[in-house]
Amino acid sequence: IRDPGIVAEAMDGVDVVFHLAAESHVDRSIAAPATFLETNVTGTGVLLDAALRAGVGRFVHVSTDEVYGSLPSGRAPETAPLRPSSPYSASKAGSDLLALSYGVTFGLDVVVTRCTNNYGPYQFPEKLIPLAITTLADGGRIPLYGDGMQERDWLHVTDHCSALLSILDGGEAGTVYNIGADAQRTNRAVAHAILDALGLDEDRIEFVADRPGHDRRYAVDSTRVRGLGWAPRRPFEDGIVETVGWYQDHPAWWRSALEAVR
Repeated sequence: IRDPGIVAEAMDGVDVVFHLAAESHVDRSIAAPATFLETNVTGTGVLLDAALRAGVGRFVHVSTDEVYGSLPSGRAPETAPLRPSSPYSASKAGSDLLALSYGVTFGLDVVVTRCTNNYGPYQFPEKLIPLAITTLADGGRIPLYGDGMQERDWLHVTDHCSALLSILDGGEAGTVYNIGADAQRTNRAVAHAILDALGLDEDRIEFVADRPGHDRRYAVDSTRVRGLGWAPRRPFEDGIVETVGWYQDHPAWWRSALEAVR
């Protein structure tokens, strides 16, 4: 998405853009911040320029709840201050503001979404849930940072997609929409759910040194998107069992994905 020529060619004749491309793993953003700025900020600028030139009807910029930073309690509304804690979340906050500015300055129909943690099939194995499942499959233990009590809201990928379609159809230009399942769980609780689905014991959890600047808790108020008639349909208790089963049934896919990175 940083290549203007490739992007312009891809944008030709397009009516709507869903911008989901991003460098997205916090650990890697700590190790190599510049890559995240180049993709998430500069790349977003390239896409916005191309969309403006191509006369795209709506640009849906997909972001993250991490831009609000850690919340001791309550839920962040869309009007909450942006307090990113990592190079990743800071780069996403910057791309959010850049996207919204194209609406104000150039009249581009831009909508920004900020979603909670996703899970489900085809998620790359660096993320917590697929990392845990694939590590256990190879006889290892689930690595959890610190005490494992960091809290996140978990949304199945299909529910995220349905929210994006609702926002495409009914969202207001220049508006931010939080997308959440109201299914907060600690990382430790998520690990236990995976172990339960596999019939394994708690001794398959390994606590490791915490990462720098690790946010303790995320939570968003998704009243605005629910006002469009959207609601999550996949309970975490069902979705996690289905997700574990999917990775068990598709070892060739995730082994190939891991090998490509190595």
